[in-house]
Amino acid sequence: MYQTLTFLHSVFRWLVLLSLFYSVFRAYKGYCSGKIFSATDDSVRHWTATIAHIQMVLGIVLYSQSPIISYFWKNFNTAKASFDLLFFGMIHIFLMLFSIVLITIGSSAAKRKTSDRDRFKTMLIWYSMALVLIFIAIPWPFSPFANRPYFR
Repeated sequence: MYQTLTFLHSVFRWLVLLSLFYSVFRAYKGYCSGKIFSATDDSVRHWTATIAHIQMVLGIVLYSQSPIISYFWKNFNTAKASFDLLFFGMIHIFLMLFSIVLITIGSSAAKRKTSDRDRFKTMLIWYSMALVLIFIAIPWPFSPFANRPYFR
C-alpha cells in the first residue's frame, strides 16, 4: 500500500503543478487583457482546487503510513538533527498544507468576486503564492532541502 500511495502522490504532483500553471496562466491572461471570466475559467479554478485537495488527502494518508515519518516522531530528538528527516517530518507537510489553504482561499474568494477582473486578480495572486510554496516544498532531484526522483 505504501508503494502505491507513494506512486500516486508522485503522479498527482504533476497534475497539481499543471493545473496550477494553467490556472495562473489563464488568470494572468484574463487579468491583463480584461477578458470575461468564462465558465471555462470557473471550471479551471474549481478543478485546480479539487486536484490539490485530492493530492492533500493522498499526502495525509501517505504521511500516516510512512516509515520515515514513524521513525521521525518516535525518535524526534535524534531525527530532528537530520535535515532530510526534518524536511519530510515537518517542513514538507506544513508548507504543503499551507499551500492548500492558499489555493482554497483563492478559489473561494475568486468565486465570490463580482467583477471579472477581480476574479482573475484573486486567482492570480493566491494561486501564484501557492505555486511558489509548492515549488519550495517539493523534494526535487536538484533541491538543496531533500532529494527524490521525478517519479517514484
